[in-house]
Amino acid sequence: MAALDPAVEAQVLKVADAVGALMEAWGFKRNMGRVWAMLYLEQTPLSAADIGERLMLSTGAMSMLLTELQQWSVVKKTWVPGERRDFYEAETSIWKMVSRVLRERELPWIRDAAEHFAAADAVLAVATAGASGDDTTRAQGIAAKVAGLSQLANVGAHLIENILSGESVDALPIKTVGELAKAVAGKPPGT
Repeated sequence: MAALDPAVEAQVLKVADAVGALMEAWGFKRNMGRVWAMLYLEQTPLSAADIGERLMLSTGAMSMLLTELQQWSVVKKTWVPGERRDFYEAETSIWKMVSRVLRERELPWIRDAAEHFAAADAVLAVATAGASGDDTTRAQGIAAKVAGLSQLANVGAHLIENILSGESVDALPIKTVGELAKAVAGKPPGT
């Protein structure tokens, strides 16, 4: 690997760390974001050894990270003429990466939660009908909050579906769900 300009390399590492922090906040490994960012910023493919050296990651860690990144289709192996080792390059379409995560991870999570909320709602409807006294008040309060969570999950799924299909997104349903939750909790709107 050729000598790197220290000022430029410092900025590459800062950006890689920032992307790593974002990816970690989104539930991925920090180093997955760091590796992808380094590959994304470079003009030519890099070997696993070059990436590992620059990010101070072991050979084993690099192997696992590159495998995971390839499974998410955000990094791909590429051939460099005259080289025998494997080289890698980043997917450069941010939308392609984000939409895949939304479609394959977040949307199924939200749909799963919505199914649980709907099942709880059905059981709570029966429990509320058969309850008496304090039990009725408690069951009704829980049922109302579960209904709010169910509505939120459905709105969230709809918003993600709209984003993925390229349709416009209206944030008003989220605010409406938020106001409903406050009303159920007995808080005045706008607080």
